[in-house]
Amino acid sequence: MELRQLHYFIKVAQKQHVTQASEELHVAQSAVSRQIHQLEQELGVSLFVQKGRNLQLTPVGKLFLDRVENIFTDLERAVREVREFLDPELGEVRIGFPHSMGISLLPTVVAQFRKEHPGVKFRLRQGTYSSLLRDVISGEIDLSFVSPFPESHDQVTGELLLTEELYAVVPVNHPLAEREEIRLDELSGDPFVMFSDAYSLRSIVLDGCRAAGFVPQIGFEGEETDTIRGLVAAGLGVGLLPEMALTEISPLEPAKIRISEPKVTRTIGLVRRKEEKLTPVAELFRSFLMNYFKLG
Repeated sequence: MELRQLHYFIKVAQKQHVTQASEELHVAQSAVSRQIHQLEQELGVSLFVQKGRNLQLTPVGKLFLDRVENIFTDLERAVREVREFLDPELGEVRIGFPHSMGISLLPTVVAQFRKEHPGVKFRLRQGTYSSLLRDVISGEIDLSFVSPFPESHDQVTGELLLTEELYAVVPVNHPLAEREEIRLDELSGDPFVMFSDAYSLRSIVLDGCRAAGFVPQIGFEGEETDTIRGLVAAGLGVGLLPEMALTEISPLEPAKIRISEPKVTRTIGLVRRKEEKLTPVAELFRSFLMNYFKLG
């Protein structure tokens, strides 16, 4: 079994047509057909069945495709890592982040890093706390910003970067809107615009309200900080948002008020797979972040 056979197999599976696959591969149609036939003979199974003018994967063909694609993914990563070892300044960093950090934190640190290392590329993935941890563990991404930072975890490790304060946000016509500082329990009678269950900020807000002595009445739920901010500004309730989610100016803005009691904060950290060495370019970016946040 040769890599060329597997490459041809993937291309035919994608195109569902030998002619189209051969054109994209820039080889003769007969050569593609011969390689697929030899592969089927070696495996002792049919990988494709004729469906009109197209080829369709058999059930075992679908199973084989999944495995072969994983092989090529690992191979591509191996080639990429070798190139990065030769020159980390030309590598790629795969990094994850939650939405709230994509507004200012991530663009700022990436822009600063690229001033020093302009040849480095970034592959970005946005997600929830659980999905980002899962992607780090599975190897889909090298590093991820997460909040809250997991102090102890079986499969990831990392560094706490900062602790950020959450602010109350209220409509501009709210009775408390002109105040510079309030106690959180002063909002106990208002409906809250809350994050959905998938987001870690929801539990941080709920814990803060409980510490203030009340359970918030949830009026609306949103998926992202921009949604929460917009719904509050539209007068649909009040909420709590991290400071970095309130830096961007939009046409519809809520009032921002510091909370004096209890202090509601979130931790932000950078995580990677435990007991696994980062690629040189990812380690270069991690070291930059440690210096950026004065941790190194």
